[in-house]
Amino acid sequence: MEIINLGAADGLPPVDWAAVVEKLDAGSVPAADAMNSRTTWLSTVNDDGRPHVTAVGALWVDGTFWFQTGTGTRKGHNIARDPRCSVAVSIRDADVVVEGDAVRVTEPNAVARIAKAWADHGWPAEPDESGSGITAPVNAPSQGPPPWNVYRIEPRSATVVSATEPGGLTRFRF
Repeated sequence: MEIINLGAADGLPPVDWAAVVEKLDAGSVPAADAMNSRTTWLSTVNDDGRPHVTAVGALWVDGTFWFQTGTGTRKGHNIARDPRCSVAVSIRDADVVVEGDAVRVTEPNAVARIAKAWADHGWPAEPDESGSGITAPVNAPSQGPPPWNVYRIEPRSATVVSATEPGGLTRFRF
């Protein structure tokens, strides 16, 4: 991994990626009195090159973000055409942006494992009959009817802004 300390000119140390991963693994949320909440934002590329940003119920599992969407959604169309995307989230004492490619996951064991992870976090997802997508009794109406496709992000880089003393701004290239 390449570490680029973007805060070096200001005398800031690099952010510790292992500490960030530990917080992501633990499902860390901003402080209880923080103005922001644990919303995860997905950015994809529209066909005209403009960004499309939407809130998603992404999970951090096995060192990357996973999300789901219907085939008829804008993000579904965007990813099918151009897999480049980014996910942004606030965790305790830091903001994290992971950039990479969205890869559709259809392998039944992987789909079942991530469906269980969503269920363990309160959304009753389960694999569909084929095992290559997921279904649930509820989802955002904009997702269209089930089954929904599962994606994981193959990260290329991450940028972390640390809010704890002494602070820090670091880019990691994987």
